Amino acid sequence: MSTASILAINAVVLLTALTALWALSIRINDASIVDIAWGSTFVLTAWVTWFLADGDQFRQNLLLGLTTIWGLRLTFYLARRNIGHGEDARYVSMRKRGGDTWWWMSLFKVFWLQGIISWVVSLPVQLGQISSDKPHTLLLVIGVAVWAVGLAFEAVGDWQLARFKANPANEGQILNTGLWAWTRHPNYFGDSMVWWGIGIVAASSALGAIGLIGPVVMTYFLINVSGKSLLERRMKKKRPGYDHYVATTSGFFPRPPRKLR
Repeated sequence: MSTASILAINAVVLLTALTALWALSIRINDASIVDIAWGSTFVLTAWVTWFLADGDQFRQNLLLGLTTIWGLRLTFYLARRNIGHGEDARYVSMRKRGGDTWWWMSLFKVFWLQGIISWVVSLPVQLGQISSDKPHTLLLVIGVAVWAVGLAFEAVGDWQLARFKANPANEGQILNTGLWAWTRHPNYFGDSMVWWGIGIVAASSALGAIGLIGPVVMTYFLINVSGKSLLERRMKKKRPGYDHYVATTSGFFPRPPRKLR
């Protein structure tokens, strides 16, 4: 099957799955279920590509495994954290602004938009599996190492935050210990590194190297759009001491905390 055909099938599968998820969101009146499904959209694309493509088997299996582990961990974590707590405040605000048109506009503004972004970010998973070039071993090793660092930052950061929030004494406080002392967003940094790792593995082939656009897009969104930038605007309003945290702690890339005079 041609590269264009596999990319097109993945796009159709993604939009179909997210349309079904949108229909469920209308029924339960909660658009934030799309966040829970975010990681699984990449897993879906990885598996569809694995079944359709006829590329280098080792790289196919490696990309499938890396994507599946990351995507399912994120889905289960968000499901455990979010289910039963109502619709996320971001979507509540969008629902109010959308009024009577929100029910159908959310299909395009939320569900299909996330599907398109997922398709673009997952280009290394798609193209890396399609390519039949023999992989460069060094790039595979580097890619897996970067992926592992990213997954560790994301998983440990999420665990530290969950433990912090579980303590009632921390209500209204700012987590500034552990990984959160080195970066204000260890989970977002980890996400970015996971996708750079996957991109490097895919780049062990000429076709897969084109997929490096995926981690570029993911990193841009995490820093400037739906991740760091959006969250920090909310935190500055909710946490009086957040400005001090910003002044002493790296915004994205880890580094030792800065000491203020």
